[in-house]
Amino acid sequence: MKIFVTGATGKVGSRFVPYLLEQGHAARILVRNPERALALKEQGAEVVLGDLLDNGNLTEAIRGVDAVVHIAAQFRGGVSEEVAQAVNLDATIALAKAALEAGVTRFVFTSTGNVYRDMNVNRPCKEDDILMPAKLIYPKTKIDAEEGLLTLNREQGLDIRTLRLAFVYGDRDPHIEEILPYMINWNPLKQLSLIHHEDISQALLLAASVPGIGGRIYNVADDKPITIGELFQLYGGSEQVPTKDGWLMSNLWELTVDTERIRNELNFHPKYPSIYTARDMGAL
Repeated sequence: MKIFVTGATGKVGSRFVPYLLEQGHAARILVRNPERALALKEQGAEVVLGDLLDNGNLTEAIRGVDAVVHIAAQFRGGVSEEVAQAVNLDATIALAKAALEAGVTRFVFTSTGNVYRDMNVNRPCKEDDILMPAKLIYPKTKIDAEEGLLTLNREQGLDIRTLRLAFVYGDRDPHIEEILPYMINWNPLKQLSLIHHEDISQALLLAASVPGIGGRIYNVADDKPITIGELFQLYGGSEQVPTKDGWLMSNLWELTVDTERIRNELNFHPKYPSIYTARDMGAL
């Protein structure tokens, strides 16, 4: 397969593209800064210069590939609502429409498990759960993008496959160390689903390859959620301290996801079924 990839120089994309090439597939990547893509180009990726927010040539850039894998997103704190909407929603829909114009219908969209935030459940969240109105701009724009892509699926035949990623870690990514200070007042019993970078790459390629799954949404996570308290212990973080009113984020299940669908429909089996397995295999 030849796959068009956005976000190829980001945390997820920079690991997915080499994985894709190692599996014998071709990658065409859209980048704003060619210097950041030099290593990927040396590994065999075809580099196309462009910007999702200002690129009138997306249709031609996509033409001739078998699928689009859209990873690019704005999720860092401090990003304005206008920028987040422009990148996560508007550019996503524009990219999907460009793919349709290029005759490429298969489109893999990377969403987030954060779309389940604020849900009051006593079990891992499922793909068909009714989502609550998102308070944070990142999951809000992802929910809106999911809905827009499903509309294109119904009305224009976009073969959309959506992956809702759990908390991403592994392969020398400092994501967990970066987030621990923000969790210092969280309930230590709160559960968190995780997914290793290598298993994200596996899931993305499966989503791009398996036929007959257009319109489906899949949670992507390993087999065993971890508690916030365990995570602090594993990474030697500071001792957690409740606020004067008690622990924050007391809903224990909103950041966990059920993975039965992706296991059954895409035959997804994580290489790292838990963060402890990744630790023992030297994959953190």
